[in-house]
Amino acid sequence: MYREEDLVKIARRENNNKRKYLVVNKLQGKHVPVKPSDAFKMFEELADSLKQEYTKERLLLIGFTETATAIGAAVAISVGGKYMQTTREMIPDVGYLFFSEVHSHATEQKLVKDDIEGTIQDIDRIIFIEDEVTTGNTILNIINILEKLYPGSLHFSIASLLNGMDEEALERYRQRDIHIHYLVKTNHESYTQIAENYENNGAYKKPNLQSAEGSYEEMTVSGWLDARRMIDSACYKDACADLWKAIEKELEISASTLVIGTEEFMYPALYVASCIEEKGSCVKCHSTTRSPIEVCKEEGYPLHCRYELKSLYDKERKTFIYDLAKYDNVLIITDSQSEEKTGIDTLVNGLKLAGNKKIQLVRWRK
Repeated sequence: MYREEDLVKIARRENNNKRKYLVVNKLQGKHVPVKPSDAFKMFEELADSLKQEYTKERLLLIGFTETATAIGAAVAISVGGKYMQTTREMIPDVGYLFFSEVHSHATEQKLVKDDIEGTIQDIDRIIFIEDEVTTGNTILNIINILEKLYPGSLHFSIASLLNGMDEEALERYRQRDIHIHYLVKTNHESYTQIAENYENNGAYKKPNLQSAEGSYEEMTVSGWLDARRMIDSACYKDACADLWKAIEKELEISASTLVIGTEEFMYPALYVASCIEEKGSCVKCHSTTRSPIEVCKEEGYPLHCRYELKSLYDKERKTFIYDLAKYDNVLIITDSQSEEKTGIDTLVNGLKLAGNKKIQLVRWRK
């Protein structure tokens, strides 16, 4: 059983007047480095809240980009069924369902429409997986679109680690018979004030764009399954297990290891990190993110040092990683199919600034 203080830290969004605070969950492996077993324990507790209720239904679980992609995949694998995630990336030669996440700095979300239309007749219920639900409006946006396209054919549920919906929002969901599951109920009334009490006095670093070639080892592993497309959750776990087997052959187990995922690509990094942890290494895992968050020196604030990077997916896009430290070994795992080196150069140079010398890059490709 989790409590609000176990999961919730409040941070300040940068230049976002729609919502000035950001809820940082210190166990989900996004912004804050986490022990992978702690993340998976939390994910499994959320999955347990779903297992008994939907045993006779054919399920599609949808994880929300960026922060809930690992949660969504882990819950889908535990519960069973189809899985896909929302995305902000461009996928060639597909149609999309577009909807908005209005409080985010990057508001556009989309689902691959082609995949939904190809399997909708085999789905009884869609369960949306989030790290937190505050108003429920974003999920209602996509539910409204789906009900218009596929009237009368679907039931809906949401499952989140945190739920901050007020009574009016909860009633809207009850009236539409949308089931709600969560681990911790939160009250957001004080979050803006908490965020504003912190000073913007943390460390801001901008690693250089110089080539990092020679500073890291690189390997390519085939068998990539793209969770932005609809996949069978069991097949996804098997693919991640094969990814780990390939990495294990080349990996020297060290006393301390950091595993880094990239943006929307979180679950495979956490999965591999958990396998390394089982080997006896002291492992932490987190990922790069599009989210620009202010950092603060105060001990109670969740993030203290920010590195501004170029994206591994698009060199024109800023991304960030927080609170890097020194480890015996760093393993970066990405599904970026781009040959562009600028993103990896900035990430490796950032890791070197934090004192890391042994850095390995794994590219998961088709």
